[in-house]
Amino acid sequence: ILGSKNLKNFCITWILVCIALCVTLPYQLLLRKQDQSTVIERSNNSPDMIEMSGFICGYISCVFYLGSRFPQLYKNFRRRSTEGTSYLLFALAMMGNSTYGLSLVLKMPAAESFRALYFLHHLPWLIGSLGVLFLDIFVTVQFILYRQHKERQSGLVALEVEPLLENEEAA
Repeated sequence: ILGSKNLKNFCITWILVCIALCVTLPYQLLLRKQDQSTVIERSNNSPDMIEMSGFICGYISCVFYLGSRFPQLYKNFRRRSTEGTSYLLFALAMMGNSTYGLSLVLKMPAAESFRALYFLHHLPWLIGSLGVLFLDIFVTVQFILYRQHKERQSGLVALEVEPLLENEEAA
């Protein structure tokens, strides 16, 4: 019960953060358009509020995206089973994250001087996609290991012919 209360509080907090972002970011876009109309110059090296909001959202997304795999990995580990888990979901996510990460790497600018800046600007999404790809490899290993474990157990269950609990029907 304690876990469900914490989950409820977390979900409420998350919804409030999303609402705040949905209100704040459009407001910042409106302010940006007004700033551009007054022709205020800023340095190309310093990020503005919108860009910083994007980075913050990117890193928050990265944390949640990476964190999404740990409950499933832990549950599979505790049960020593992947039963009820769709491997197709993880296989397609692996393909999506591979192609997304590859697209970011292939889109890297040819000019050496722009590569570091490009890499820094795309770092949260690279960490998210390639990090989840790495965690999905562990899920794949669990599917392989626990499938073999299940096959060994099913051979033992087939030999069992006596009921485990006798005389329970009378109770």
